Amino acid sequence: MSLASTSLVQSIDYAAIAPPLVLAVTALVVLVADLFLPDERRIAAAYVSLAGTAAALGTTAWLATGHTRQTFCFASGGCSYVSDDFALFFQVLFLGSLLVVLLLSLPLFGDGRIPAGEYHALLLTSVTGMLVLPAARDLLTLLVALEVVSLPAFVLVGLRRGDSRGSEAALKFFLFSVVSTAFTVYGMALVYGATGSIELGHISRSLVVSRAHPGAGAAFTAAGVVLVLVGFAFKISAVPFHFWAPDTYQGAPVPIAAFLSVASKAAGFAGLIVLLVHGFRPYADVWGPATAVLAAVTMTVGNVVALRQWQLVRLLAWSTVAQAGYLLVPLGVAASASSRGAVLDDGVKATLTYLGVYAAMNLGAFVCVSLVARRRPRAAIEDVRGLRQCRAGGPRRVTRAPRGRSVQRRSS
Repeated sequence: MSLASTSLVQSIDYAAIAPPLVLAVTALVVLVADLFLPDERRIAAAYVSLAGTAAALGTTAWLATGHTRQTFCFASGGCSYVSDDFALFFQVLFLGSLLVVLLLSLPLFGDGRIPAGEYHALLLTSVTGMLVLPAARDLLTLLVALEVVSLPAFVLVGLRRGDSRGSEAALKFFLFSVVSTAFTVYGMALVYGATGSIELGHISRSLVVSRAHPGAGAAFTAAGVVLVLVGFAFKISAVPFHFWAPDTYQGAPVPIAAFLSVASKAAGFAGLIVLLVHGFRPYADVWGPATAVLAAVTMTVGNVVALRQWQLVRLLAWSTVAQAGYLLVPLGVAASASSRGAVLDDGVKATLTYLGVYAAMNLGAFVCVSLVARRRPRAAIEDVRGLRQCRAGGPRRVTRAPRGRSVQRRSS
């Protein structure tokens, strides 16, 4: 076919990409408006962000009532962006989590240490990348979306002015994320070199052929699959790639810790599932056992270390490490079901079900921690004693009198 007869203009289904597009436009509006608003009116960024998030959630709900949409398609027939039930599930999860985080963040801007405009623009930008991740169907789109998720998150962790602990947490988060990205990119490069394509459907078909007729590149392909799994293990804070999580959560503002614990972790699982199911399914006997081992070690270490924590956010950080192990368990069934696609699909459904429940419960836990931290910034576990006896004047604590009689005193 001659170049003259080949169309270089690609049609775009704007309805399919409406949720991330609405959120990206909202982030741009917030960032530009912040340049012209006086300091006392910059809290308007929060309300614009809430409106934009609600609009994106509305477009996602509308897409859920229709059929699967896809756009940015290859000549081979595959597409870079597919809006199906899997993608819509994660998009609703991300946008719902964002609404909760935005509401939790409203008290952060009273002292002027966190700039409202930059905060909301970065938060919306990060979630824009999250909305693209579950719909991505090629390696390049996955990688770019993953970096759009991560880069604003680094800044959000250390955005509070004059907070040395936040700066240290942001630096640790950045360094570990750079290492994970290096693993991911190197693994993707090996897979691309073995298959000659970045489109996940084409990669899957090529891997089927390579498994039937193994050649010299089979070892490199297997190494690439494992390296990509290692890279995403950093993103979901699976042991032993979890070291950044406790310090980062503790140093970040509580709403950002909630954001990392729920939305960012869910984004890592979204990208991981897309790669394993749509691209690396033929190599399930390679990544299945590795996933099972990661799940077992992560559950054990996360729960055991959580028993020794005294600070609420740090306790929840170790809890999210353990939860990553629980989420990996259903995916590990691929080790024994590599030739039965239905069993693997059931494992994915189990992971998604657990992820939805985990997101709701963990956001609720962080809401409680945020309320406690407003009165007691240390947010120690002992600070929640007596909350069930809360009155208008504050929580009451039950203490022991010298002769064994219980008395009540009102906390300051």
